[in-house]
Amino acid sequence: MGLESSIGELMSPIPFTIGQEQTIAAAQEKMRVHGIRHLPVLHGGKLVGLISDRDAGLIGALNDVDPEKVIVEEAMSADPWTVTMDAQVSDVIREMVEHKYGSALVVDQKGTLVGIFTSHDALKTLSEILEAYRLAES
Repeated sequence: MGLESSIGELMSPIPFTIGQEQTIAAAQEKMRVHGIRHLPVLHGGKLVGLISDRDAGLIGALNDVDPEKVIVEEAMSADPWTVTMDAQVSDVIREMVEHKYGSALVVDQKGTLVGIFTSHDALKTLSEILEAYRLAES
């Protein structure tokens, strides 16, 4: 696997999402429990946004805001960046760097969420490439 692999080969399948009507506190708890930093936001099973730990933390840090009452829809990034499973990893990483995206949401041809590729996944891929290179050189 390498930079010419498809995102579908390297993405993390999405087992965790959150509804747009759930609270910021619920999003923070889900991210904490599962050790993740990005939650795709769904409404009626359709992808409508993305909330990051940073988004949730900013809302939670405001003095007059109760994370138990503010809903995810108010803090999420609407219309998140998506790629299809056949997108080339090198192209996705280039876009992530250029636009400072922390993740790319992976959708199938119908637009259904099937996975996520995060900056952590990109670093893992780089680590594997460097290890393979090191082994080939020795």
